[in-house]
Amino acid sequence: MKRSAAILLFTLGAILGITAPALADGDRIGGDVHVAQTLGDRDLTVIIRRVAEVPGPVHVDVVTHAGSPPGELILTARAAGAATSTAKVVLGATPGFYSGVVEVDRPGPWELAVDEATIPFVVPALVSSPWENATYGGFIAAGALLFLALLFAVFGKPGLALVPTAGVIAAIAVGVTAALLSPSIPPVAAPGTQLDPTFGNVNDPYQRTSTVDFSRPPVNLVPTMKGEDLVLSLTDGSSGRPVDDLLVHDSAFVHLVVVSPSGNLRHLHPIRTAPGEYRARLSAAEQGTHAIAAEIARRGGGVQLLRSSVEVPGTATVQANDGKADLATEIREAGRPTTITARFGDRELQPWLGMLGHMIVIGPISGNAVNAPIWAHVHSMIPPTPGMPDRPDESVAAYGPDVPFTYSFPLPGRYLVWIQVERDYTIVTVPTVVDVPAAKGVSGR
Repeated sequence: MKRSAAILLFTLGAILGITAPALADGDRIGGDVHVAQTLGDRDLTVIIRRVAEVPGPVHVDVVTHAGSPPGELILTARAAGAATSTAKVVLGATPGFYSGVVEVDRPGPWELAVDEATIPFVVPALVSSPWENATYGGFIAAGALLFLALLFAVFGKPGLALVPTAGVIAAIAVGVTAALLSPSIPPVAAPGTQLDPTFGNVNDPYQRTSTVDFSRPPVNLVPTMKGEDLVLSLTDGSSGRPVDDLLVHDSAFVHLVVVSPSGNLRHLHPIRTAPGEYRARLSAAEQGTHAIAAEIARRGGGVQLLRSSVEVPGTATVQANDGKADLATEIREAGRPTTITARFGDRELQPWLGMLGHMIVIGPISGNAVNAPIWAHVHSMIPPTPGMPDRPDESVAAYGPDVPFTYSFPLPGRYLVWIQVERDYTIVTVPTVVDVPAAKGVSGR
C-alpha cells in the first residue's frame, strides 16, 4: 500500500513539475495612441505613449510639421477624482518631436488637454482573466495538496494520503483544462472599444453587463463658422445628445476634408473642445460655399462618412495645392480597378496617419464639389520592410519613392484627385484631374 501511494505521488509530482500553465488571454497594456490635431495654426501629431505602470508617468510626444509656429503647449492629465498633472512642452522652429511627461495615479478613463484641445484616453489595468486564475489556482492548489499527501505518506498514514492525492488529480485537471481551453476563449472587449470606459469596468472588464447590442445610431453633423474656425457639432441621430464616443481611427478622431469653391483641398483633424464639439482653423480661407466631409468612427457604430457644406465669409484669395510628383496611371473604365502611382524621387517619405500615402477622390464633378456623389479616402499602405518596425512613426523616413493607390471609380466622368504624403515633416499635396470612361455599352452621366 505504501509503495503504491509512493509511486502515485512520484508520478503526480513529475507531472506537476513538467506542466506549466499556459499564458491566458486577459487585459494587455495598451499601445501608443497617435492622434493628429489641427490646433489653431499648428498641424500636430500627439503621441500618448504606452503606460508601463500605475501610478507612474505618461510620456507624451508632440510632433510638429512644417509651417507650425514655435511656442509653448501646456499638457494636462486629468480624471474624475484624481490628482491633476501638468507639463510644459516648448516647440522649436524646427519641425519634429518634442516631449513632455505627465503623471497618472490610477487605471481608467483619462483626458489629456493640449492647450484647448482635449484627448480622451484609457489607462488600462492589468487584470487576470477567470481562466488564467483557474489555471494558476489549480496548479497552486495541486502543489499544496501534494505537500500534504507527502506528509501523510512520510508519517505512515497512506490511507489518509489518498484523500489529498485525489485532490491533486482534481486540481491538476482544473489547471490543465483551463490552460488548454484559454487560447480558444475569445477575450472580453477592452472598455473603450465597445463599452464606454469607466473606472469600474476598466479595473474589472469581466463584470456582468446588461448590454447585448453595442451598436449606436448614426451621427448628425452641423458645421458653422466662428471667425476663422470651422466648428463641427456632432449629435446622436436618435436622442439628439452630443456625441462624445469617437474612437481614434487612422490616428485621428475626425478626418475632415474641406474643398473650396476653386477646388483647393484641406485635410484637417479638428480638436475636441467639448462633448460633441470639434474645431479646426481655416486660415486665409476662400470666400464661398465649401464642401466638407468628416470621416469618424463611433464606439459601437463603425466608420461613418458625414457630408455637408458651409458658407465661409473669407477673402477672394485662391490658394491652390501645388505639390509635385510624377504620376503613372492608365485609367480604366468605371467599375474596374485603376492603379495610380505617384513617384516622389527618393526613399525619404515618412508615415503620415499610419499610412504611406492618402488619396482623396471627389466626383464626378459638375460645378461645385458639394454636388459630387462620390467621396473616397484611399490609402497606400506601408510595405513591410526588413529591419523596420511593424508600425513606424513619423521619425522613420525610409519609404517610397513609389506610392501606389488602387481604386475602382464607380461612375464615369471627371474626378478631382489629391495625393498626400509626408516628407521632411511637410505634408505634400499633389492635385490632379482624372477622366473616367464609361464601361462599354453603358452610357455616361
